[in-house]
Amino acid sequence: MIITKQKSFENILNYIADESSIFIFGCGDCATLCRTGGEEEIKEMSEKIKKIGKKVTGIAIANAPCHELDTARIFRKYKEQISQSDGILVLACGAGVQAAREATEKKVHPGCDSLFIGNSKRHMNFYEKCSACGDCVLNEFGGICPVTRCPKSLLNGPCCGSLDGKCEINQTVECVWIKIFERLKLEGRLSTLDTIHSPKNHSDTIHPGKIE
Repeated sequence: MIITKQKSFENILNYIADESSIFIFGCGDCATLCRTGGEEEIKEMSEKIKKIGKKVTGIAIANAPCHELDTARIFRKYKEQISQSDGILVLACGAGVQAAREATEKKVHPGCDSLFIGNSKRHMNFYEKCSACGDCVLNEFGGICPVTRCPKSLLNGPCCGSLDGKCEINQTVECVWIKIFERLKLEGRLSTLDTIHSPKNHSDTIHPGKIE
């Protein structure tokens, strides 16, 4: 899932400063789980915008705003409310904001910042474990990604900086290479650590990505 944080209301006010009416569009998936763009957050944002004297012409939530055809369908459903607005505030990740812009000619404003691809262990606890690097190395490291989970993105670790099992860059974080060692030992595959890995081929992550 895409982990987001809601922008400050001051930032949002700057975006919509010249607009008197706003339509608010949210996300029923990732942003709902992050509490940044679900039903409750949209209602709260609507009240804030109304209190400063602006009109909210309508609100809507897509199951997944990044699904462009679904977003376009919802925008058609709310065509009248959107037509009455000066702009659209999107409480979703950047993909959702861009999908909204593809579905309308109105100005579209991001209400959230996209942070990372996250795993969720408990409610409102999110952990970055994948960087979408385009060349997955999880098989070589016991299902643990050093590209993402090592602050130095070392493919040939560990470094010499860890102390008492903690990372020298962030001493609140356990050295992921200890985890990799323990996992490979459990699997009986410690010999895989003898392999010297070449530098990461970043051409696999040339932007923008596309699959058709």
